[in-house]
Amino acid sequence: MHLGNSVTAAGFWIGTLLPVAYLPVFLSGVDSAGSLSLVVCLLAIHALALIVGHDYSGSRSR
Repeated sequence: MHLGNSVTAAGFWIGTLLPVAYLPVFLSGVDSAGSLSLVVCLLAIHALALIVGHDYSGSRSR
C-alpha cells in the first residue's frame, strides 16, 4: 500500500509543478512539429498526473 501512496503523491506533485515547464516552451515558440509534439506530450503527461494524483490526501485541508 505504501507504493500506491507514493505514486499518488508523485502524480499530485507532478501535476502541480509541471505547468512551470510550459513557460520556456511557449516563450521559445510553437512553430515547428517538434515543438508542437512537445506541447502535446506535456499536456498528456499533465493530464495523466492529475488523474493519478487526484486522491492525494496531502492536498486536502484537515
